[in-house]
Amino acid sequence: KYSGYIERQKKDVERMRRWEKKRLPLDFDYDRIGAMRKEAREKLKAVRPRSVAQARRIAGVRPADIAVLLVHLKTGTESRAGAYDRGTRLGEESQ
Repeated sequence: KYSGYIERQKKDVERMRRWEKKRLPLDFDYDRIGAMRKEAREKLKAVRPRSVAQARRIAGVRPADIAVLLVHLKTGTESRAGAYDRGTRLGEESQ
């Protein structure tokens, strides 16, 4: 009876785990994401979240802002996009 809801919850949990692993560089330039709302950019710059999951939990950052951030990270439009793929923060070595 509830199997559909349980499967959806499992997918949501897995998505959050992936987002928790998706690291954001300390010097990430949120101003370069023109499609993101100004309020979201300001909040992200003030908090400097360590991961996409943490960014998602910031009050004032909407799901659409996270979607834009994910597209920006995936396309590698930031100058040092290789750090995103390795899951490391800029200036840190992967282990």
